[in-house]
Amino acid sequence: MNLKISTIAVITATVLFSCNQGTKTETTASTKTEEAKQVVTHVMTKEEQAKLTPDQVLQEFIDGNKRFQSGVTTTRDHTEQARKSASGQFPKAVVLSCLDSRVPVEDVFDQGLGDIFVGRVAGNFVNEDLLGSMEFACKVAGAKLILVMGHQHCGAVKGAIDDVKLGNITAMLAKIKPAVKMSQDFSGEKTSKNDEFVKHVSENNVKYALQQIREKSPILKEMEDKGEIKIVGAFYRLTDGTLEFIK
Repeated sequence: MNLKISTIAVITATVLFSCNQGTKTETTASTKTEEAKQVVTHVMTKEEQAKLTPDQVLQEFIDGNKRFQSGVTTTRDHTEQARKSASGQFPKAVVLSCLDSRVPVEDVFDQGLGDIFVGRVAGNFVNEDLLGSMEFACKVAGAKLILVMGHQHCGAVKGAIDDVKLGNITAMLAKIKPAVKMSQDFSGEKTSKNDEFVKHVSENNVKYALQQIREKSPILKEMEDKGEIKIVGAFYRLTDGTLEFIK
């Protein structure tokens, strides 16, 4: 009888110890999960923006894109950020992107509300309005980086290659034609059906935009020469979220 009681006591103690250990493990795992899901409500301040260098902002974009690729992006409370930024904005960069709905600029760089000025137009080309917007973003509002981003399978680039003519689209695509002309050194099939040619034209379109910014905006060119801003280009791949930077 005593032997049975002792055996039962040992089994009970073992079960209780195991349950206690399991609870500790679950608690630890839960704590780590909660830490990983901390929600960001902070928005960039004027003082924080002023301390940033163009190279630091570019590195933040590179690191943010790696998080985007891995699927481990920052959790943000956009409603709270909108309230906090209502009285003023101090973005760190301005991005000129295509109109394409598959290119979510803030997400691609894992940036939040108030972090980036975004200018969008089909084919991510430069015109007077966008140049003025960039000058405001950098000279007036203090942004440290200008990034022109083209992307894979761009419909506007394909339209320019095919010489599409339709309403106001005709005049819009004319602004991408210089990039098509720059791409005639391509050795393969020069049609919109060739993805490699479309990529080649898209990259040249970014390079042409960078050239136009420097040539048509003395303000931005001077800021770049002084090291106050950095002007770079990038090609975004829809299929895997990666970026190829273009100078």
